[in-house]
Amino acid sequence: MFCKKCNSLLIPEKDDNGKVKFVCRKCGTSSRSKDLKIVSVKDRKERLYFVDKKQDDTLPSVRQKCPKCGNHMAYYWQIQTRAADEPETKFFRCTKCEHTWREYD
Repeated sequence: MFCKKCNSLLIPEKDDNGKVKFVCRKCGTSSRSKDLKIVSVKDRKERLYFVDKKQDDTLPSVRQKCPKCGNHMAYYWQIQTRAADEPETKFFRCTKCEHTWREYD
């Protein structure tokens, strides 16, 4: 699902009542879906990883120029997104505007 305000990806979260809501990390909009369907795929080889905004402060940071705002500090993490014989993909999130991008080696 995508945010109706800014078209960013909505991230599922549980509220205080244990119900699922979708939150936009960019503009803060939240919404619920009445047509929510949970799909489980058992044979899927790749995994999706979401880095929670709350975890940003625990991630290492590096001097890396943000392509969006020009800030020179970013959090980073690495994930094996390609074949095992390929290098890991580096992900960066700007400490100022929270723009996220990736780099392949």
